[in-house]
Amino acid sequence: MKTVVAQSPMDALKAAMQLAQSVENQGQAHEAFHQLYEETRADNPEFATMLQMLWREYVATQRSAAFWQELCQVEKHLSERITESHIQLRQNYLRLMQEQ
Repeated sequence: MKTVVAQSPMDALKAAMQLAQSVENQGQAHEAFHQLYEETRADNPEFATMLQMLWREYVATQRSAAFWQELCQVEKHLSERITESHIQLRQNYLRLMQEQ
């Protein structure tokens, strides 16, 4: 894990939040936040605890959003397949009617 170059707490939090938006980068996001948390805890433990609680909620909402996006993609794919099947069934029915 590479170390973060000295940056403001706000920039460090933004960077961690950007990393947390991708499931693949969750480990890096937690590491970046942990570094920020440790720095903040030294100065203000109560604020650091509150920040940690908010971080957990943020990560949970990111996971939830990723889950729902994936579910929407599956639903879209399923809907497209149903539409294709319906069109094919209709074409088969019309062909059958023409043959009779």
